[in-house]
Amino acid sequence: MGEYQHSVDEKGRMIVPAKFREALGASFIVTRGLDQCLFVYPMQEWAVLEQKLKALPLMKSDARAFTRFFFSGATECELDKQGRVNLPKTLVEHAKLEKDCVVIGVSNRVEIWSKSIWENYFQQSEESFAEIAEKLVDFNFDL
Repeated sequence: MGEYQHSVDEKGRMIVPAKFREALGASFIVTRGLDQCLFVYPMQEWAVLEQKLKALPLMKSDARAFTRFFFSGATECELDKQGRVNLPKTLVEHAKLEKDCVVIGVSNRVEIWSKSIWENYFQQSEESFAEIAEKLVDFNFDL
């Protein structure tokens, strides 16, 4: 949980918030996320997700496309001695990370966002938060 302001340097290195380091472990997976961010998974969560993706029907083009998108961007990463992760250039470009970024905890994963994209996304989502919450009732979810 939580939201942290950080930066990515010209080499694609970013300090991972200390709060997330222990949960992520010695190595973890970073991949393309939805909504133009990066998803970061601890290895045990990645294994669960990998099994779910493998169960998708191979004969469905949407399932093949999603699986390709998700796995082709996946990279195993480690923290350096300063607590930084070196993000691959393709992932930096996908999330449009230039300098300022936002790192958020979302249940079983961490997300890395360009600060400007996050602020825009958050503003739009905040305006419709009540509507979104109302729709979740259909999933037997109540706050």
